[in-house]
Amino acid sequence: MGTPQKTRVRIEQSGKRVRAYLGGSLVADTTAPILVWEIPYYPTYYIPVADIRAELVEDGPGEHSPSRGDATVYTVKVNGTNAPSAAVRYLDSPLEDLRDLVRLDWDAMDSWFEEDEEVFVHPRSPYARIDILPSSRHVRVEVDGVTVAESSSPRMLFETGLPVRYYLPKTHVRMDLLEHTDTVTRCPYKGDAEYWSVRANGELRKDLAWSYPVPLDESRKVTGLICFYSEKVDIFVDGVLQERPKSKFA
Repeated sequence: MGTPQKTRVRIEQSGKRVRAYLGGSLVADTTAPILVWEIPYYPTYYIPVADIRAELVEDGPGEHSPSRGDATVYTVKVNGTNAPSAAVRYLDSPLEDLRDLVRLDWDAMDSWFEEDEEVFVHPRSPYARIDILPSSRHVRVEVDGVTVAESSSPRMLFETGLPVRYYLPKTHVRMDLLEHTDTVTRCPYKGDAEYWSVRANGELRKDLAWSYPVPLDESRKVTGLICFYSEKVDIFVDGVLQERPKSKFA
């Protein structure tokens, strides 16, 4: 599919079967989903209108996008369940590829499936990859000058577009300095993460460390291991202080 050079919107055909459900009923079922990068970090699914199985009731005009044009917003209705303003179409988009497509609000749906596997948070990018490698490099983590973790058996996680992450066994972490919090984040590649704050030199630094107790299959090698934000702590690898990376988590 072609995208005019003057826009920054990337549009790409996916070969996956994609389904969305609401209230236990099928809202969309397509073998021709379109990935649209509305923001640089990850794509969203646009569904051919012919593959929408629910009723779309027009709510009115939505927001204007400089690249996609004027939006029309719809309520999604299926078997007595309504999701207000949960669908968007760009009927007169300057991007021809979008005119016969529907974007369903990801969070407004109860569940999404790629083939027969449920996916979470947002569609998985075909250009994002995770490699988890065992290592014998010596990793030491300091918070305000206090060593809170030290290991010569880290698992190193390499994820497209993000800094390398060092996952350490809990037995190599000063768990007495960590305080579990209620924070939970979700990743479409790794699963649900739990968090810890770190107390060092009398100060509590919130949500500096996390772990995936039950990660998704592709990330199971980090099950139960602890990782610290390299953007917010000092990490030494083989005795060398690493430069704090610049990322959206800094």
